[in-house]
Amino acid sequence: MIQLLKNSFLVILLLCVCSCKGQTREEIENLSADFDKSPPIYYKMPQNLSSRDTCPGWNLKGQKILLTGTIYQLDGKTPASNAILYYYQTDPEGRYPTKTTEARNMPPNKSGQTHGYLRGWIKTDQDGKYAIYTVKPGSYPSRAEAAHIHIYVKDPKIEQPYYIDNFVFDMDPLLTGNRRKKMENRGGSGVIRFIEKKGLQIGERNIILGLNIPNYPKPLFSGLNSGKNIGEEVLSFTPFHAYGPDKGSKACPVCKYGWYHGILYFVGNHPNWTEIKKWLTFLEMESHKRKKYLKVYFVYGNETNYNYEQRIALLEKLGNELTLKQLALTFVPSFSDKTSEIFLNNINPEVKNTFLIYKRNNIIGKYVDLNPSPENFIKISTRLDQTINEYFHSLRPW
Repeated sequence: MIQLLKNSFLVILLLCVCSCKGQTREEIENLSADFDKSPPIYYKMPQNLSSRDTCPGWNLKGQKILLTGTIYQLDGKTPASNAILYYYQTDPEGRYPTKTTEARNMPPNKSGQTHGYLRGWIKTDQDGKYAIYTVKPGSYPSRAEAAHIHIYVKDPKIEQPYYIDNFVFDMDPLLTGNRRKKMENRGGSGVIRFIEKKGLQIGERNIILGLNIPNYPKPLFSGLNSGKNIGEEVLSFTPFHAYGPDKGSKACPVCKYGWYHGILYFVGNHPNWTEIKKWLTFLEMESHKRKKYLKVYFVYGNETNYNYEQRIALLEKLGNELTLKQLALTFVPSFSDKTSEIFLNNINPEVKNTFLIYKRNNIIGKYVDLNPSPENFIKISTRLDQTINEYFHSLRPW
């Protein structure tokens, strides 16, 4: 009897060593000792992947979310098929749980690191689309970071996977202005702005392969560049409003009107007023046609002989001459001005013009040195039309 009890104890002990923490020796040996150097994106990855995935977190108690969008090639316009996203996240309490009964479960490695079982993969379809259904994660119990979902990309163009900016959430009080400014924008901005339908919060993010990834193979580029890139956020700034709905204020264009479509039309040190008038006339008509779903701002940043009163008088005269009703004519002392924080958007004052088209605060179109021709008017209008989808007209949920 004593021997039987001893044998039973040994069996139980072995089972505990092998499985009470959801790990076996073989599982541990299959995991890297350092996830930063060798991220475990292939650990338990299924052979057949879809462009849609439901995370095990979907079954947890908490706010259900859908993360969706398009993955583009580096130009920000060509859909990227067969790109793999690997994601992992905390539960609503901010922890990476493990669960031996879950097929995706990852035990801790020798260093105690784990991605838990709230993890998964998608592979983009021919249109570059992806969709992830999951539960909204919580911030770490320490509150050291805003709530987030980690993302790695296996890009068809390069061998090694790389991380991109986490999914983070716009209304999170821990996502402060300083933290936003420190974001790397790898793959573009990861800030999610939710809409809500029947209790489901839906957030769009378009991902740009290779964007802000060091040593990524880039196409040859010739010519002057200006402005932040497609996929990045337009950062808030406070110009002087000389003409338009917010005349006399320093309202931030992106903060106040960033939910639907917006166009920022920048002109720096080399204004061609004949061309500017043609552009403003077209943009006024486009704004009238699209009503509340488009806000357009002319931002003048000529640093030569800058004078505040003269700049106001110049833009007031221009607005009255063209009888503008929809557009806002604004200015800053220069595009390197720190007080207005316009410098954060990297506008080159030496180019003829810069157009940044944005939706939900993210840049969806960028054009530099664009002539006011019928072909280019169509180009702007078409880009706006292309980026209207089933979620576009939804109101802010809060």
